[in-house]
Amino acid sequence: MSSSLVDKPMSLFSPFPIRDLRLRNRIAVSPMCQYSSVDGFASDWHFVHLGSRAVGGAGLVMLEASAVTPEGRISPQDLGIWKDDHIGELSRIAGFLKEHGAAPAIQLAHAGRKASMRRPWEPSGAAPESEGGWPRVVGPSAIPFGPGYLTPEALPIAEIDVIVDAFGAAAERALRAGFEIIELHGAHGYLTHEFLSPISNQRTDDYGGSFENRTRFIHRVVARLREVWPQGLPLFVRLSATDWVEGGWDVEQTVRLSKELHAVGVDVVDCSSGGNVHGAHVPVAPGYQVPFAKAVREAGVPSIAVGMITDPHQANQIVETGQADLIMLAREELRDPYWPLHAATALGVDVEWPVQYVRAKPPTK
Repeated sequence: MSSSLVDKPMSLFSPFPIRDLRLRNRIAVSPMCQYSSVDGFASDWHFVHLGSRAVGGAGLVMLEASAVTPEGRISPQDLGIWKDDHIGELSRIAGFLKEHGAAPAIQLAHAGRKASMRRPWEPSGAAPESEGGWPRVVGPSAIPFGPGYLTPEALPIAEIDVIVDAFGAAAERALRAGFEIIELHGAHGYLTHEFLSPISNQRTDDYGGSFENRTRFIHRVVARLREVWPQGLPLFVRLSATDWVEGGWDVEQTVRLSKELHAVGVDVVDCSSGGNVHGAHVPVAPGYQVPFAKAVREAGVPSIAVGMITDPHQANQIVETGQADLIMLAREELRDPYWPLHAATALGVDVEWPVQYVRAKPPTK
């Protein structure tokens, strides 16, 4: 393990220094799609949803998967960052998050073959053009994700180049909007993950076959992001550590790729799993993805643990034992925007509450 990750006492509420930033604690709000945008624009819903998590005490609040092209949205209602017009509302959110103590972060994404779908609460299937969908989706190979999904067109090399540049342009907009962390979405069966996995990538050119070729796309995107993202600001990557099927992307490849990306400017690997194989059996249980974060961190790369982490003592133990550097919460933060403040009370840690709420602060035991 890297010497920088050894012998440093950590807890859930110890600060996390990274490049020129210093997160106030190790609690991060996961990017969670709200499917509530029109033409990619953030709305008052996003402002209140995200702002309340900063007020609630998280050290980092990350905006949902934000599409770098209009065709890269999961649904027609996804957040976007493909044009300069998006910057204004995003800037309002980033400014509020920072004002209230949370590092403002945004996840940059392209949905690939899983694009142009209806929202989860609507009838399942691809979104028709009458509902804002689009008939052409793309991926590494012409292999649909599953029933109800569109069959993608295999990306020509020239269009791969265009998408790589779109990620770079999105990062520039994120910087102008005031974000301090960007995360490349390389998980959950979206475009970057599709290139990584031999299940979805059956190309025979320089982007398919060997590990080196299947990781070429993510290396190109990371290089492009680092060209435009300031050296003083962190770059995260979210990876699905395993496809949960034999012959797919796996933990060993994740560790190898994490080390390669860390060497070229990726600061933290956000360790999730699955999403690329329809019907794969995922053994969901509390903390079931923590071993992936542990494996990456043991390889010398700072990591984030995600997935059914709900209890403050559980989260603190993961950090204290060095299994991950940050804990990222999703559904638990939806249930309780003030989870960090309540966690501090449960752990007997005295943290600063918003002055407007200080009368409600319970005594520290």
